[in-house]
Amino acid sequence: MPELPEVETVRQTLRQLVLNETIATIDIHWPKIIKQPDDAKKFQALLTNETILEIDRKGKFLIFELDHYSLVSHLRMEGKYAVHPSEEEADKHTHILFHFNSGKSLHYHDVRKFGTMHVFKKGDERVNRPLNQLGPDPFEHHYNLENLAPKITRSQRVIKNILLDQAVIAGLGNIYVDEALFRAQIHPLRTGASLTRTEIATILQEAKATITEAVKQGGTTIRSYLNSQGQMGMFQQQLYAYGQTGKPCMRCGNQIEKIRVANRGTHLCPSCQQTS
Repeated sequence: MPELPEVETVRQTLRQLVLNETIATIDIHWPKIIKQPDDAKKFQALLTNETILEIDRKGKFLIFELDHYSLVSHLRMEGKYAVHPSEEEADKHTHILFHFNSGKSLHYHDVRKFGTMHVFKKGDERVNRPLNQLGPDPFEHHYNLENLAPKITRSQRVIKNILLDQAVIAGLGNIYVDEALFRAQIHPLRTGASLTRTEIATILQEAKATITEAVKQGGTTIRSYLNSQGQMGMFQQQLYAYGQTGKPCMRCGNQIEKIRVANRGTHLCPSCQQTS
Protein backbone atom coordinates (compact mmCIF):
# COMPACT_ATOMS: atom_id res chain seq x y z
CA MET A 1 0.00 0.00 0.00
CA PRO A 2 1.34 3.46 -0.85
CA GLU A 3 2.22 5.32 2.36
CA LEU A 4 2.94 9.01 2.90
CA PRO A 5 6.33 9.06 1.09
CA GLU A 6 4.92 7.24 -1.93
CA VAL A 7 1.89 9.56 -2.07
CA GLU A 8 4.18 12.59 -1.72
CA THR A 9 6.26 11.25 -4.61
CA VAL A 10 3.10 10.88 -6.68
CA ARG A 11 2.10 14.44 -5.77
CA GLN A 12 5.45 15.87 -6.82
CA THR A 13 5.41 13.91 -10.07
CA LEU A 14 1.84 14.90 -10.95
CA ARG A 15 2.66 18.56 -10.31
CA GLN A 16 5.22 18.28 -13.09
CA LEU A 17 2.82 16.50 -15.44
CA VAL A 18 -0.69 17.95 -15.02
CA LEU A 19 -0.46 21.32 -13.26
CA ASN A 20 -2.44 23.98 -15.19
CA GLU A 21 -4.17 21.33 -17.29
CA THR A 22 -7.88 21.94 -17.95
CA ILE A 23 -10.30 19.01 -17.83
CA ALA A 24 -12.23 18.65 -21.10
CA THR A 25 -14.11 15.40 -20.43
CA ILE A 26 -14.12 12.57 -17.88
CA ASP A 27 -14.70 8.87 -18.54
CA ILE A 28 -15.93 6.85 -15.58
CA HIS A 29 -15.79 3.05 -15.85
CA TRP A 30 -16.23 2.22 -12.16
CA PRO A 31 -18.54 4.78 -10.48
CA LYS A 32 -18.18 3.22 -7.00
CA ILE A 33 -14.79 4.91 -6.64
CA ILE A 34 -16.64 8.24 -6.51
CA LYS A 35 -17.99 8.82 -2.99
CA GLN A 36 -18.86 12.54 -3.15
CA PRO A 37 -21.06 13.46 -4.96
CA ASP A 38 -22.94 10.17 -5.10
CA ASP A 39 -23.75 10.59 -8.78
CA ALA A 40 -21.16 10.03 -11.53
CA LYS A 41 -22.77 12.51 -13.92
CA LYS A 42 -22.67 15.25 -11.30
CA PHE A 43 -19.00 14.42 -10.68
CA GLN A 44 -18.36 14.94 -14.38
CA ALA A 45 -20.37 18.16 -14.46
CA LEU A 46 -18.57 19.67 -11.47
CA LEU A 47 -15.06 19.01 -12.76
CA THR A 48 -15.45 19.58 -16.50
CA ASN A 49 -13.72 22.81 -17.60
CA GLU A 50 -11.92 23.06 -14.24
CA THR A 51 -8.16 23.68 -14.27
CA ILE A 52 -5.73 21.93 -11.90
CA LEU A 53 -4.12 24.86 -10.07
CA GLU A 54 -2.25 22.94 -7.36
CA ILE A 55 -1.86 19.43 -5.96
CA ASP A 56 -1.58 19.17 -2.19
CA ARG A 57 -1.48 16.24 0.23
CA LYS A 58 -2.78 15.37 3.70
CA GLY A 59 -1.42 12.09 5.07
CA LYS A 60 -2.07 9.52 2.36
CA PHE A 61 -4.65 11.67 0.53
CA LEU A 62 -3.96 13.68 -2.62
CA ILE A 63 -5.82 16.98 -2.97
CA PHE A 64 -6.29 18.36 -6.49
CA GLU A 65 -7.09 22.06 -6.12
CA LEU A 66 -9.12 23.28 -9.09
CA ASP A 67 -10.76 26.61 -9.97
CA HIS A 68 -13.87 26.13 -7.87
CA TYR A 69 -13.57 22.62 -6.42
CA SER A 70 -11.14 20.30 -4.68
CA LEU A 71 -10.82 16.62 -5.59
CA VAL A 72 -9.66 14.46 -2.66
CA SER A 73 -8.20 11.15 -3.81
CA HIS A 74 -7.10 8.16 -1.73
CA LEU A 75 -5.07 5.48 -3.54
CA ARG A 76 -5.79 2.82 -0.90
CA MET A 77 -4.13 -0.53 -1.68
CA GLU A 78 -3.01 -0.27 -5.30
CA GLY A 79 -4.32 2.94 -6.82
CA LYS A 80 -2.01 4.67 -9.33
CA TYR A 81 -2.08 7.71 -11.57
CA ALA A 82 -0.40 7.89 -14.96
CA VAL A 83 -0.44 10.41 -17.79
CA HIS A 84 -1.00 9.23 -21.37
CA PRO A 85 -1.98 10.70 -24.74
CA SER A 86 -5.78 10.97 -24.89
CA GLU A 87 -6.02 8.61 -27.83
CA GLU A 88 -4.24 5.84 -25.94
CA GLU A 89 -6.64 3.07 -25.02
CA ALA A 90 -7.03 2.38 -21.31
CA ASP A 91 -6.62 -1.11 -19.91
CA LYS A 92 -9.31 -2.93 -17.95
CA HIS A 93 -8.01 -1.69 -14.59
CA THR A 94 -8.20 2.01 -15.52
CA HIS A 95 -11.45 3.23 -13.99
CA ILE A 96 -11.39 7.05 -14.23
CA LEU A 97 -9.89 9.03 -17.13
CA PHE A 98 -9.50 12.80 -17.05
CA HIS A 99 -9.04 14.09 -20.61
CA PHE A 100 -7.38 17.50 -20.88
CA ASN A 101 -7.69 20.23 -23.49
CA SER A 102 -4.00 19.73 -24.26
CA GLY A 103 -4.57 16.22 -25.62
CA LYS A 104 -3.18 14.44 -22.57
CA SER A 105 -5.18 12.25 -20.18
CA LEU A 106 -4.73 11.39 -16.52
CA HIS A 107 -5.61 7.74 -15.89
CA TYR A 108 -6.61 6.40 -12.49
CA HIS A 109 -5.66 2.71 -12.42
CA ASP A 110 -6.71 0.47 -9.53
CA VAL A 111 -6.65 -3.33 -9.72
CA ARG A 112 -8.57 -3.79 -6.47
CA LYS A 113 -10.96 -0.84 -6.95
CA PHE A 114 -10.51 0.24 -3.32
CA GLY A 115 -9.53 3.85 -4.07
CA THR A 116 -11.87 6.75 -3.35
CA MET A 117 -12.60 10.21 -4.76
CA HIS A 118 -14.48 13.06 -3.07
CA VAL A 119 -15.31 16.44 -4.62
CA PHE A 120 -15.91 19.48 -2.40
CA LYS A 121 -16.45 23.15 -2.96
CA LYS A 122 -12.98 24.66 -2.75
CA GLY A 123 -12.12 25.39 0.88
CA ASP A 124 -14.54 22.82 2.31
CA GLU A 125 -12.38 19.73 1.81
CA ARG A 126 -10.50 19.92 5.12
CA VAL A 127 -13.57 20.43 7.31
CA ASN A 128 -15.44 17.40 5.96
CA ARG A 129 -14.86 13.65 5.90
CA PRO A 130 -12.47 12.11 5.19
CA LEU A 131 -9.82 14.80 5.82
CA ASN A 132 -11.35 16.15 9.04
CA GLN A 133 -10.93 12.71 10.63
CA LEU A 134 -7.15 12.78 10.29
CA GLY A 135 -4.53 13.67 12.85
CA PRO A 136 -1.59 15.92 11.98
CA ASP A 137 0.68 15.01 9.11
CA PRO A 138 4.39 14.75 10.12
CA PHE A 139 5.08 17.85 8.01
CA GLU A 140 2.34 19.96 9.60
CA HIS A 141 2.63 22.46 12.43
CA HIS A 142 0.44 20.42 14.82
CA TYR A 143 2.78 17.44 14.62
CA ASN A 144 4.57 18.15 17.88
CA LEU A 145 5.13 16.69 21.33
CA GLU A 146 2.70 19.02 23.10
CA ASN A 147 -0.16 18.01 20.85
CA LEU A 148 0.55 14.29 20.48
CA ALA A 149 2.03 13.18 23.82
CA PRO A 150 -1.30 13.40 25.71
CA LYS A 151 -3.04 11.29 23.05
CA ILE A 152 -0.36 8.62 23.35
CA THR A 153 0.10 8.50 27.14
CA ARG A 154 -3.66 8.24 27.75
CA SER A 155 -3.88 5.10 25.62
CA GLN A 156 -3.53 1.47 26.74
CA ARG A 157 -3.12 0.41 23.13
CA VAL A 158 0.28 -0.75 21.95
CA ILE A 159 2.40 1.96 20.35
CA LYS A 160 2.42 0.35 16.91
CA ASN A 161 -1.38 0.49 16.76
CA ILE A 162 -1.39 4.08 18.00
CA LEU A 163 1.02 5.16 15.29
CA LEU A 164 -1.00 3.37 12.62
CA ASP A 165 -4.17 5.17 13.73
CA GLN A 166 -4.70 7.88 11.10
CA ALA A 167 -6.78 9.88 13.59
CA VAL A 168 -3.64 10.27 15.74
CA ILE A 169 -1.01 10.82 13.03
CA ALA A 170 -1.88 10.98 9.35
CA GLY A 171 0.27 9.13 6.85
CA LEU A 172 2.19 6.50 8.81
CA GLY A 173 1.80 2.90 7.65
CA ASN A 174 3.26 -0.49 8.47
CA ILE A 175 6.65 0.00 6.81
CA TYR A 176 7.51 3.35 8.33
CA VAL A 177 6.13 2.57 11.78
CA ASP A 178 8.42 -0.47 11.99
CA GLU A 179 11.36 1.67 10.85
CA ALA A 180 10.59 4.53 13.25
CA LEU A 181 10.23 2.23 16.27
CA PHE A 182 13.45 0.42 15.36
CA ARG A 183 15.33 3.71 15.13
CA ALA A 184 13.78 4.91 18.40
CA GLN A 185 14.63 1.54 20.04
CA ILE A 186 11.04 1.13 21.26
CA HIS A 187 9.31 -2.27 21.23
CA PRO A 188 6.09 -2.16 19.17
CA LEU A 189 4.14 -3.90 21.97
CA ARG A 190 4.86 -1.17 24.53
CA THR A 191 1.60 0.57 25.48
CA GLY A 192 1.21 4.29 25.00
CA ALA A 193 0.73 4.70 28.74
CA SER A 194 4.09 3.02 29.43
CA LEU A 195 6.10 5.52 27.40
CA THR A 196 7.90 8.48 28.87
CA ARG A 197 7.71 11.94 27.37
CA THR A 198 11.32 11.57 26.24
CA GLU A 199 10.56 8.26 24.50
CA ILE A 200 7.56 9.78 22.73
CA ALA A 201 9.67 12.72 21.59
CA THR A 202 12.21 10.26 20.16
CA ILE A 203 9.50 8.28 18.34
CA LEU A 204 8.05 11.43 16.76
CA GLN A 205 11.49 12.64 15.77
CA GLU A 206 12.48 9.30 14.22
CA ALA A 207 9.13 8.92 12.44
CA LYS A 208 9.52 12.31 10.78
CA ALA A 209 13.18 11.65 9.95
CA THR A 210 12.30 8.27 8.40
CA ILE A 211 9.49 9.78 6.33
CA THR A 212 11.71 12.65 5.21
CA GLU A 213 14.46 10.28 4.06
CA ALA A 214 11.93 8.09 2.25
CA VAL A 215 10.48 11.08 0.38
CA LYS A 216 13.98 12.01 -0.81
CA GLN A 217 14.40 8.46 -2.13
CA GLY A 218 11.03 8.44 -3.89
CA GLY A 219 9.40 6.11 -1.39
CA THR A 220 9.72 2.35 -0.99
CA THR A 221 8.96 -0.15 -3.76
CA ILE A 222 6.90 -2.91 -2.17
CA ARG A 223 5.10 -5.41 -4.40
CA SER A 224 3.40 -3.52 -7.23
CA TYR A 225 3.95 0.09 -6.20
CA LEU A 226 5.45 2.43 -8.82
CA ASN A 227 5.16 6.19 -8.98
CA SER A 228 3.30 8.16 -11.66
CA GLN A 229 6.15 7.78 -14.15
CA GLY A 230 6.60 4.06 -13.58
CA GLN A 231 9.68 4.54 -11.43
CA MET A 232 10.50 2.50 -8.33
CA GLY A 233 11.19 4.11 -4.99
CA MET A 234 14.65 3.38 -3.62
CA PHE A 235 14.12 3.66 0.15
CA GLN A 236 13.87 -0.13 0.47
CA GLN A 237 17.67 -0.10 0.24
CA GLN A 238 17.73 1.78 3.56
CA LEU A 239 15.23 -0.33 5.52
CA TYR A 240 16.71 -1.53 8.81
CA ALA A 241 13.76 -3.50 10.19
CA TYR A 242 10.86 -3.94 7.75
CA GLY A 243 11.39 -7.00 5.56
CA GLN A 244 14.74 -7.77 7.17
CA THR A 245 13.71 -10.93 9.04
CA GLY A 246 16.73 -13.10 9.87
CA LYS A 247 19.24 -10.44 8.87
CA PRO A 248 21.65 -8.94 11.43
CA CYS A 249 20.59 -5.81 13.25
CA MET A 250 22.69 -2.88 12.04
CA ARG A 251 23.24 -1.81 15.68
CA CYS A 252 23.91 -4.99 17.64
CA GLY A 253 24.21 -7.80 15.12
CA ASN A 254 21.38 -9.93 16.52
CA GLN A 255 18.79 -11.21 14.07
CA ILE A 256 15.77 -9.11 13.14
CA GLU A 257 12.57 -10.95 14.09
CA LYS A 258 9.05 -10.83 12.71
CA ILE A 259 6.03 -10.99 15.01
CA ARG A 260 2.32 -10.27 14.62
CA VAL A 261 0.82 -7.11 16.09
CA ALA A 262 -2.90 -6.72 15.47
CA ASN A 263 -2.63 -9.11 12.50
CA ARG A 264 0.18 -7.10 10.92
CA GLY A 265 3.64 -8.42 10.24
CA THR A 266 5.95 -6.45 12.53
CA HIS A 267 9.72 -6.35 12.36
CA LEU A 268 12.04 -5.59 15.28
CA CYS A 269 15.33 -6.32 16.98
CA PRO A 270 14.54 -8.14 20.26
CA SER A 271 17.83 -6.97 21.74
CA CYS A 272 17.62 -3.26 20.88
CA GLN A 273 13.86 -2.95 21.31
CA GLN A 274 13.02 -4.16 24.80
CA THR A 275 9.48 -4.60 26.09
CA SER A 276 10.29 -2.63 29.27
